[in-house]
Amino acid sequence: MRRTLLALALLVALPGLAQERKSRVHVSANGQFSVRLVQEKPGQCRVEMLKESGPAWQFNGCVGTVDDFYFASNDGERFWLLRPLVEKGTKSTVEKRGKKKVTVPGWANAVVAELYDRNGQKLQERRLQDFLFGSKELGEVRQMKAHFKWLEGTLGIPGKGPRLTDEAKVEFEAVGAKTYQLTF
Repeated sequence: MRRTLLALALLVALPGLAQERKSRVHVSANGQFSVRLVQEKPGQCRVEMLKESGPAWQFNGCVGTVDDFYFASNDGERFWLLRPLVEKGTKSTVEKRGKKKVTVPGWANAVVAELYDRNGQKLQERRLQDFLFGSKELGEVRQMKAHFKWLEGTLGIPGKGPRLTDEAKVEFEAVGAKTYQLTF
């Protein structure tokens, strides 16, 4: 009886022990805004755009995870989300590149970057194959059982991490050391 009551008390207390988790905060190129994802509990999140004086806006929704990278635009109206750890897709596709047909593995079709507005509306998305084209480049991707890693400077992959430039562009290196930029 005593054990049952103790177990019941623990079950009731556990949800209260779950702490809010937050992503890294990245400041816009002009230093006026920063953006982050706040996970209150699994499946319950909000994205916050902040100014020095406090919140600029927020919306409820789990776009990405607290381990992803979020970058604010200079006007605070949009943000890029970069996913360093991505679930593998399963369906391979055949694409025509010039006169050749190339088989692209399913995981190369996975979305790795997304641009959102202040309402949580997705404005753009980029897939891994938008950055890595040939079999040599795709061969540099770090394969795991159900996920892959592709972004230098993250998750143990050597290199510079993703960053904002003075020109307000998100800059990063995919495995293979080629530099890419995303504009707001």
